[in-house]
This record gives sequence, C-alpha cells and structure tokens, in this order.
Amino acid sequence: MRISVSSDMDEPVARLLVAELRERGHEVRAHGALRAGADPQWAVCSEAAAREVAEGAAEQAVVCCWTGTGASIAANKVPGVRAALCADAATAEGARRWNDANVLALSLRLTSEPLLKEILDAWFAAAPSQDEEDRRNVAHVEALDARPR
Repeated sequence: MRISVSSDMDEPVARLLVAELRERGHEVRAHGALRAGADPQWAVCSEAAAREVAEGAAEQAVVCCWTGTGASIAANKVPGVRAALCADAATAEGARRWNDANVLALSLRLTSEPLLKEILDAWFAAAPSQDEEDRRNVAHVEALDARPR
C-alpha cells in the first residue's frame, strides 16, 4: 500500500514510523521534516500528505506533529480526508471501523515505540464497517465535503 507520511519534526518516533511502515511492506511517500528540502510546517506537510490520499496518489496517510492535533486539523481540511488523532490502539481500530478514517494522526510527544506498533497493528487490522448506520454517517461526512463553503 502507498502511504504518505508527514512530520513537522525529525523526531525518533517519526523515523521509526517510516521504518516500521516499510518493514510491513508499504511504499512510503515522505513529507515535511522527513524529506530533504520540503516545508516542515505542520499545516503544510500534513496537507500535502492528506492531499495525496484525496487525489489517489496514496491509499492512506499518517500525519504527525508534537500533539497530533494540528496535523489532524490540517489534514481534515482536505475534502475527502477523514483524519483521526489516535493515542491508543482501541481508538485507531474504532476510527478505521466506524469512521472509515483514511488518515492516522499521531502525537510525536506521546507515541512510544511499543505504542506506535500497537496503533499500527490495530489500524491495519481493522476494516471499515459495512453496517448501514455506519455507512450513512460516513456518507454524511462525505456530503459535508461537497457543500459549498
């Protein structure tokens, strides 16, 4: 799977994220502080990674900043993106299952190596729910993207 990854800082957990995704067999497209010469501002690099998902250049993205909040806000401004800030495996599993999240947002401050692996395990193991109510909710969110601003 092609996965866009962004981080506003070249932190050990961001480097570990890229290595872990590659070890799991994914093609990683790096943005921000993870790519030489790229703009590392959280709003800019998170948008770039999210835009690749919205445009089909990547199937999913993982966006990172110190708290994860700014990265998730910026990613969610891109129509077609459903970014979820996940600090644990249960939240990551639920975000994929019930919200059909296509962008994972992580905190560089709070995410340890073992926690990162647990979150990624849960994220990739979960599939979007086919429950009618869940699909209606996701469709409603998608319709919000289509509304004029």
